[in-house]
Amino acid sequence: MVLVRYLHHDVVSSLSAGLLRQATYTTTRLGIYTVLFEKMTGQDGTPPSFLMKALIGMTAGATGAFVGTPAEVALIRMTADGRLPADQKRGYSNVFNALARITKEEGVTTLWRGCIPTMARAVVVNAAQLASYSQSKQALIETGYFVDGIFLHFCASMISGLVTTAASMPVDIVKTRIQNMRMIDGKPEFKNGLDVLARVIRNEGFFSLWKGFTPYYARLGPHTVLTFIFLEQMNKAYKVYFLD
Repeated sequence: MVLVRYLHHDVVSSLSAGLLRQATYTTTRLGIYTVLFEKMTGQDGTPPSFLMKALIGMTAGATGAFVGTPAEVALIRMTADGRLPADQKRGYSNVFNALARITKEEGVTTLWRGCIPTMARAVVVNAAQLASYSQSKQALIETGYFVDGIFLHFCASMISGLVTTAASMPVDIVKTRIQNMRMIDGKPEFKNGLDVLARVIRNEGFFSLWKGFTPYYARLGPHTVLTFIFLEQMNKAYKVYFLD
């Protein structure tokens, strides 16, 4: 019973950090992308080129990652807390308690620890996800078989999820290996991200960069679908009830 209570507390407290991360990172990246996309759209309604969409996605991703890093630091610590011995637990009660204590005990800059690799990953993921969604949506409409609606958004987001999975898996492997690397004779196991990629390809083969593609896509696909369907519906409601 006591174990269940502790597990329930850890899950609830980590959930608050996960929700704050989504509220900061996802809101920022989608908001910036939507605004910049509309700014770059021609007066005659001509959408930006694919390259411009990718650049907008990179900008939105980097900004969102920077804004969301404090919540991610709190989330990582609160998730790891459940695996630590009792005398090493930090015991954050919720995400705001975590942020306040980290600032007080370790300094405000600690909230952005690991910000650079997080932003680098976000640049790749968002360039792939946001640009491929907009491009897929545009291409599907141009076939003449689709109209702007939920089915179109569903199909375009499934394509986007596929592209994003292919683009992000090598980056995630680099990020994970660097985070978990050991010190060998006082030196880090890897020099940098390129060294990780080179060793993985040499020792495990080129296609090992996409090992586990199907379960990864099974997780990312529905997430991408729900994200873009809700985004499109909220944008539509905003234009109807606020702009018009």
